[in-house]
Amino acid sequence: MSDEQSPQVIITDEEIFAAHVGGKLSVGLTAPLDTQRALSIAYTPGVAQVSRAIAADETLAARYTWSNRLVAVVSDGSAVLGLGDIGPAAALPVMEGKCALFQAYGGLNAIPVVLDTKDPDEIVETLIRLRPTFGAVNLEDISAPRCFEIERRVIEALNCPVMHDDQHGTAIVVLAALMGATKLLGRDMPSLRVVVSGAGAAGVACTKLLLTMGVSDITVLDSRGILHSGRDDLNTVKADLARRTNPGNLTGGMVEALDGADVFLGVSAGLVPEELIATMAPGGIVFALSNPDPEVHPQVAAKYAAVVATGRSDFPNQINNVLAFPGVFRGALDAGARRITERMMIAAAEAIFSVVSDDLAVDRIVPSPLDLRVGEAVAQAVALVAEDPETAEAADIAG
Repeated sequence: MSDEQSPQVIITDEEIFAAHVGGKLSVGLTAPLDTQRALSIAYTPGVAQVSRAIAADETLAARYTWSNRLVAVVSDGSAVLGLGDIGPAAALPVMEGKCALFQAYGGLNAIPVVLDTKDPDEIVETLIRLRPTFGAVNLEDISAPRCFEIERRVIEALNCPVMHDDQHGTAIVVLAALMGATKLLGRDMPSLRVVVSGAGAAGVACTKLLLTMGVSDITVLDSRGILHSGRDDLNTVKADLARRTNPGNLTGGMVEALDGADVFLGVSAGLVPEELIATMAPGGIVFALSNPDPEVHPQVAAKYAAVVATGRSDFPNQINNVLAFPGVFRGALDAGARRITERMMIAAAEAIFSVVSDDLAVDRIVPSPLDLRVGEAVAQAVALVAEDPETAEAADIAG
């Protein structure tokens, strides 16, 4: 991998705070309200006719309100970026930004909903009560392991697309990047020996999606070391992952896991020393996605790995969830899907990969987050799968 990186962008604190004054969102009109006639149509008395029609047939709300194309971006502020549990008020700028990305890259309206509770029962109940307002739910920055239960229960309770982006958005883009890296290197994905550092939301979802793709040799680590069936300190999610991974029955930590590995996937805040990356198999792949500090600096990783990616915008191969979630939700809503399924996620990854498949390079295994072709490609691919009768019947997002 080239040592070149994108020019360092210098942004001042003054510029950052100025851009956030008043928030990053506003509500726009779809038609002018500059005449008495327009006002009478949009509001009283005209709106009463529309309300009566919806009262008689609730399905008309999809046509005559924005709810069918509205995504609720929901968080309790318990696991925000790399900042941790900062609460709902401090999480709101992040959720506003997420909503802006939905509009810019998916053409969808989105509203931030930050909840002053961490109780799964209260979160689920709140979304049930709010259901008439929106057409889909993007769960965001909710800490593990609660996020797994909350997502499952919200999916079961609501008849609309629901996805926890920290899990599945990350997994989709990681899969797309691995497709690009393996094609570039002439490798067979199922034959790879993969190490996943991090057993939280992203690590669990990435591991499950890779298992579905036939990657059978995956070793997962949490802060206490390799997940294996002999550990008695695992929660139910990690225990399930231990049963499905680590075919070599490895124990210990990163030293034992990385020795001879083909792929390192970092989705935790733990740093990995250079000497351990050096023990990986030749021609390896390193995805060090922790922000702002990758598990290993990309220029260091490039001494030993053939392909390196990070979550940062100032290095090549940025693995960014914005490549996935706008198109995934757009495609699901376009198709009238009630669920976001694993097949739809795989289709999304394939669509992201397709944008760069004819122009792969060591510094281009995924498209740029600014590439506007991605959202449309993902939306079309997801909608096509969602319209398949077999997919329409599937209801298990967790795989």
